[in-house]
Amino acid sequence: MTNLQLTSTITANNTLELAIRDIAMPEPGDTQVVIDMQACPINPSDLGVLFGLADMSTARQSGSADRPVITADVPAKFISALKARVGKSLPVGNEGAGTVIATGASAAAKSLMGKTVAVIGGGTYRRYLCADVRSCLEMPSGTTATAAASSFVNPLTALAMVETMRAEGHQALVHTAAASNLGQMLNRICIADGIDLVNIVRKPAQETLLRDMGAKYIVNSSVESFHADLTAALVATGATIAFDAIGGGKMASDILTCMEAAASRNMTEYSVYGSDTYKQVYIYGALDRGAITLNRSFGFAWGVNGFLLFNALGKLGAQTTHAMRQRIAAEINTTFASHYTHEVTLAEALHLDNMARYAKQATGEKFLIKPSRA
Repeated sequence: MTNLQLTSTITANNTLELAIRDIAMPEPGDTQVVIDMQACPINPSDLGVLFGLADMSTARQSGSADRPVITADVPAKFISALKARVGKSLPVGNEGAGTVIATGASAAAKSLMGKTVAVIGGGTYRRYLCADVRSCLEMPSGTTATAAASSFVNPLTALAMVETMRAEGHQALVHTAAASNLGQMLNRICIADGIDLVNIVRKPAQETLLRDMGAKYIVNSSVESFHADLTAALVATGATIAFDAIGGGKMASDILTCMEAAASRNMTEYSVYGSDTYKQVYIYGALDRGAITLNRSFGFAWGVNGFLLFNALGKLGAQTTHAMRQRIAAEINTTFASHYTHEVTLAEALHLDNMARYAKQATGEKFLIKPSRA
């Protein structure tokens, strides 16, 4: 049996090298299983390891059709930030799903033999993966690997947003890039749980998509009335926490400004410090890698922080996280269903035309790698 793995390496001469390498077949330890990996999504979080801050406009393809090699230049200004990974061949892929084909001696491992499991933990873009049972999520009988492929990153992030909202005492939330796969999941969660969600999108087609699935509050950031529309939605919902996938630019500032405008409507006395309503924006994405601009027009009761999934899960605790995982497994074909527009092999994932498409991180265009497919 041949095992293959997609790797990303930053070389000593400031070059990114992507390749598919032969690796040994894994031998499971007592609490481990070997998974025949059949489906792995390409998430935005995977691109950081895959591309390593390289200038992908310089990407060049060599090698053969079934063993392509991609090289690209890494700008000198980024080398200091990448020095810890220079010369190291890093496996790529945060999650995926497949069938358990071998197990260790423990009862927990043996119970998964022959079953479809989702797995998280890194290095999933490979043919056969050895993983601890704690990193696996058993799927209900009949669930396909394609359906289970995105069981962790987007579902856990969406649920963590809702649980963070509850834990921090907010009653409704705001989400940007809201028509994404994650955004659609978040809408289904909020509709099911009776939570008001304000969706920020950029295109009329995205408004239609969310409205057709039952979303109530949708605002378009590309229209002139955006600030007025967002403020009206915040007044209606009382949302004081937002999760921003964009990152750079003025979006965080615009949200805080509109939250302050909504909170100030009920103020009877002027205060130089603004309202005392606390407003929180968490930035969890980097669709815009530019500077974050904050125009201070929203008082003093506010915060802008990064939102990292595993840090959030740590704060929420093991019991909440376990309940989240069980809900994902039970609702993998409904609430947490993912849709893919492109399926590629490991080799095809390193074709320049495919790379150019998934690097855009475009809403409604999601790639799925099928490692077991030749």
